[in-house]
Amino acid sequence: MEKNQTMVTEFILLGFRLGPKIHIFLFGLFSLFYACTLLGNGLILGLISLDSRLHTPMYFFLSHLAIVDIAYACNTVPQMLVNLLKPDKPISFAGCLTQTFLFLTFALTECLLLVVMSYDRYVAICHPLRYSAIMSWRGCFTLVTTSWACGSLLALVHVVLILRLPFCGPHEVNHFFCEILSVLKLACADTQLNKVVIFVACMFILVGPLCLVLVSYSRILLAIVRIQSGEGRRKAFSTCSSHLCVVGLFFGSAIVMYMAPKSRHPEEQQKILFLFYSLFNPMLNPLIYSLRNAEVKNALRRAMCKEGPVGRLFILC
Repeated sequence: MEKNQTMVTEFILLGFRLGPKIHIFLFGLFSLFYACTLLGNGLILGLISLDSRLHTPMYFFLSHLAIVDIAYACNTVPQMLVNLLKPDKPISFAGCLTQTFLFLTFALTECLLLVVMSYDRYVAICHPLRYSAIMSWRGCFTLVTTSWACGSLLALVHVVLILRLPFCGPHEVNHFFCEILSVLKLACADTQLNKVVIFVACMFILVGPLCLVLVSYSRILLAIVRIQSGEGRRKAFSTCSSHLCVVGLFFGSAIVMYMAPKSRHPEEQQKILFLFYSLFNPMLNPLIYSLRNAEVKNALRRAMCKEGPVGRLFILC
């Protein structure tokens, strides 16, 4: 039986199976979202690097979140845009697994970064006198490096488990990128081990961190209530509410995709959920932080004022 198998060397991403006119419309719409994602997160990175007042641990973590969001978009959206114009254009087997690895790396890293950011806010609000000692720059670098390393290693485990599987056809991935569950459906062998590892990883990387985040923010909310200063209470609540919006969008969509029963979500509906996860979230994150965070808005005003009349006109608009 193994001798009769013809190994697959490339895949075709089916994407959104709609009419050509709708494909052109989606190409324009998603191109706009893609540009907004790159510009928004790039603006956050630029402000943090240029404004010395944002050189704090919180914005250090936020800059890495922006890098992850840019990487998300660059990993999946260009291929999706190509497929909207050329639906039959294949992607190589190596390219497909590379895309899977990068997507998982960025997703897992973002999970851990959100936990780190919630811990940073917990220390800042609940233990302000010890904040500088606990969140030292050395500690911040260690936390960020650990997040990236754990995300990469866990993604590598999933890819190695995929590499042991034979793929002998069909070669059509019913998705707009090489999502791991869609790729596993094409394997010509038992994928039970892969699915068990994915479920266990979801428990440790989604449910576990989400519980830690909720515990941190419950403690933070109790501490905010006890703050005497109205200005301090408003500033703390503004910062934490923006973090909670990002956490809710990220973990909510991820848990629905990977832990909810698949029978409740048809494949086409799952594509929309993944689209929200891989394109809309990265686009919304900088908007949430810029609109809900007074320090980011003030940094943007200072940067625009340095540009002269054109910058001031931009602010007024």
